[in-house]
Amino acid sequence: MNDGLYNPQAMVAESPSLAGVLYLSHGGGPMPLLGDPGHKNLLDFLKIVTPMLGKPSAILVVSAHWEARVPTITSGPMPALVYDYYGFPKESYQIRYPAAGNPVLAEKVFNLLASHGIAAKLDGQRGFDHGLFVPLKVMYPEADIPCVQLSLVDDLQPEGHIRIGKAIAGLRKENVLIIGSGFSFHNLRAFFDPPTAETQALNQAFEGWLIDTCSNRQLTEAERERRLVDWQQAPAARYCHPREEHLLPLHVCYGAAQTAAGRVFEFSVLGKMASAYLWQ
Repeated sequence: MNDGLYNPQAMVAESPSLAGVLYLSHGGGPMPLLGDPGHKNLLDFLKIVTPMLGKPSAILVVSAHWEARVPTITSGPMPALVYDYYGFPKESYQIRYPAAGNPVLAEKVFNLLASHGIAAKLDGQRGFDHGLFVPLKVMYPEADIPCVQLSLVDDLQPEGHIRIGKAIAGLRKENVLIIGSGFSFHNLRAFFDPPTAETQALNQAFEGWLIDTCSNRQLTEAERERRLVDWQQAPAARYCHPREEHLLPLHVCYGAAQTAAGRVFEFSVLGKMASAYLWQ
C-alpha cells in the first residue's frame, strides 16, 4: 500500500444522468482545516475528487456524527453549525460554513423513506455537524450549494442503513450529490499508539477487504451486499472499527448506488490507511 493518494480505478461512469455518490473519510475533527500535516493527503483527495462530481443542485450528507432513533433529516432553511468536537484551538469554534438548508429536499427525503416503509423525522432545529462542514468547506468553499443532513439510526444495523440508501437512490436523478461522511479506519486509541508492524498489518488487511468488497466487479450485487452486512467477519474488522458508526455511511452510499464503486481512493491520515469510494 501507498502512503500517498492514489486512484487505482478510473472506470466509465455508470450513467451520465445520475449525480454521484461518495463515501469519504473526513479526518479527525477540525484538523483538516487547521493545517495539520497528517491530513495533507486527505485534503489532496478532497481537492482531486470535487471536479469529478460536477456541481450538484443540492448535497445530502449522511454523517457518522449524528445518530437518532429513526432516520432524521435537517429541515431548517439555514442550519447553524454544530461544533461537535472538544479540546481544539479557539479557531476551531470560529469556522464558518454558511450553506443554506433545503426544506423542500428534506421533505422529499422524508417522503422517500416513508414510501419504502421507513419511519423518519424532520428536524428544523438541528444544525450541520463537522461531518458535513469540514469536508464541504474544502470541496465547495463558496458554500453556495444547499445542504441537507441525514442521521444514522442508533441501532447501527448494516441492513437498515443499506435499505435507507436504496430508498433515497432516486435523488441522484435530480442532481443531488449523496455523501457518506465517515472514516474507513476509526480506532481512536490506535491513532495515538505508536504504530507496529502488527497494527499496520491489521489496518491494511481491513482496507484490502473493503476495497475488494466495494469495487470488485466480479462480485454479484447480492454477494457485495452480504459482505457489507457481515462486515464484522472481515479481517481486523473490530480493530479498525471498535464501534461501527464511521463505517455505516458507506452502507447508505452502497444502497444508493447498488453497484461496484467506479473509483477508489486510498491515502494515509494520521499514519493510518484510509479509503474513499465514488459511484457515478
